[in-house]
Order: sequence, then C-alpha cells, then structure tokens
Amino acid sequence: MTTTARAYAATSPTDPFTPTTIERRTVGPHDVRIDIAYSGICHSDISTVRGAWGPATYPLVPGHEIVGTVAEVGSAVTRHQVGDRVGVGCMVNSCRECDNCRAGLENYCLNGATFTYGSVDRDGTITQGGYATEVVVVEDFVVSVPENIPYEAAAPLLCAGVTTYSPLAHAHVGPGTKVAVVGLGGLGHLAVKFAHAMGAEVTVLSQTLSKQDDGLRLGADHYYATSDAETFTTLANNVDLIVNTISAPVDLHAYLSLLALDGTMVNLGAPAELLPVSVFTLMANRRSLSASSIGGITETQEMLNFCAEHDIAPEVELITAADIDTAFERVLKSDVRYRFVIDAATI
Repeated sequence: MTTTARAYAATSPTDPFTPTTIERRTVGPHDVRIDIAYSGICHSDISTVRGAWGPATYPLVPGHEIVGTVAEVGSAVTRHQVGDRVGVGCMVNSCRECDNCRAGLENYCLNGATFTYGSVDRDGTITQGGYATEVVVVEDFVVSVPENIPYEAAAPLLCAGVTTYSPLAHAHVGPGTKVAVVGLGGLGHLAVKFAHAMGAEVTVLSQTLSKQDDGLRLGADHYYATSDAETFTTLANNVDLIVNTISAPVDLHAYLSLLALDGTMVNLGAPAELLPVSVFTLMANRRSLSASSIGGITETQEMLNFCAEHDIAPEVELITAADIDTAFERVLKSDVRYRFVIDAATI
C-alpha cells in the first residue's frame, strides 16, 4: 500500500510554499523507502518552481539533495539495508539500456532520465522531491553516505557536490593544473575545495573581493575581482580549466581569453538566456567551451568517498521548512554561505 508523507509544496510560480501531504508508492521488490533527515535547497529548485526553465506542474515538491535513513527495503534489494545512511540526488531512474546508461552515465540517459521532482515517473505520475518526510526510490539510484561526513552537510553533495566534482574528475585535474572557479557560491565553494584537494593551483574569480577571506580559507591560492578589468589582463592565457558556476549570463569572450593552450571552460550554471560566442575566440589557443550536468550514480558515490577521504563537506545553514520562501529570496541575493539545508523534522 502507498504511504503518506508530509511535504512542503509550491502551488504556483509566485505563491508561498504550503504544507501538504503526498503519496509515496508501495515499496516494490527493488525499492528503498527512506526517512528523510535533511534536504538541500538548490538554485535549480528556484528555477524550476518559478518557471525559468519552462512551465512546471503544480503542486510541486522540489528537492534533489536528500539524505536520510533506510526505513524499508524491497524483497530483492541487495545494496542497502534498514538503518543505512543513504542519499538521493537529481535522478530516481533512467532507461538503463542506452549506451550512456550502460557506461554509468545515467545523467546523460539518451532516453531521458527520471528526475527526482517534476518528472514523469514510471507509473505516469509526476515525481515529488525531498522537501518531504520520506521518499521511495529504486535501489540503483540510492547512494551510501559515509559515516564521517556530517549528516546535514552531506545533503548538498548529492547535487552541488557531484556537479562540481564531475568536470574536475573528467579533466583529470591534479598537481600542475591551473583551475579558475567563477563564483564563490553553493557550487563554487565546493569546486574550490575539490580542486584544492586534487592538488591544483586554484584561482577564484568573483565579482568583488567581499568573499576573499573565505575563498583563501577554503583552499584558493588566488582571488580576483572580475569587476576589475585588470584581472583579465593579468590572467590572460594562463588557466587550464575554468569552472563557471554562475547561473546568469557572463561575458564568455572575456573568460575564454584566460585559457591557455588547449584550455577548457566548462559551464555548470544554466541561465535561461542564450550565450553568444565567437569561433575566433575559441580558435585562439585551441580553446574549448563545454558544459557538464550533475553526474552518474557511480561517480556520485565516488565523490562521496572522496569527500570522506579528504574531509570535504559543504558549509551549510540549517533552516526549518517554514523558512523555505525566505531562503529562496536569499539565494537569489547571494545571501547564503554557502548552502541552505532543510531539517526534515520541521516539515
């Protein structure tokens, strides 16, 4: 039989979140039911709820940075057991059959992954996310959370963590690599931590120097203000990898000019606006412009294990469910250091 979970839902792009109840499906043979402990707030939650990426289906319960405890397992589950510390990220299913899925890259499923909220589930219903007290997920999309990662801090790793880890790992970042991180926010502060732990020389590019002390404390070697035109002269042709975490339009030509020979700029933020670029800017120094989206399940577990090994965790501000609307507004004002996490006990 289905179970009823408490949740906070958006009922329109503009109305406040309201407490509600949602139905979670009966636990099938390969399913895991999780009692949610914490759920992170991601900028993409705001973009989805407010229709920035297209129309949403309401009521909508966002949240794809979920950590909790296994409460029930299906008869055929082998990966998890009751009482385990686990997490759920941006996906809850995929086709499992396409080339990308078979390669462990379910996030690039050629038939379309089933996302944790706002996606059509296998039974035809719309998925509802982690701003709730429990969730039911097929075992293959549930990851283990190492014991030495603080529980509430683990939540943002399920999206912000793997989103920043993946392009760094894909680029084989290590000693001798010069990495520039654009933006020191929820994604950026983790990108700095990961790149530093991988042995790279890390530069933060932020609009102002207001967070410089934080950036250096988190592992950056250099910190520059992009509002200072001299920054782009100083760093021209000097960076191997730029990780752009900004979810707003940026001057691609200015940033691409920083890339050394065969350097790459990878975009993690997803602004709704088109970003123009000249091929001639790319031709200079044989530069590349790319983008990266979250990570597969194997890579997500790899990232969590890396965090456990290198003592990496997001810096979070714990809030109650009643504070979600305020948190959304503060995220849009960059008024959080560096990630909001909802205590599910308050839902």
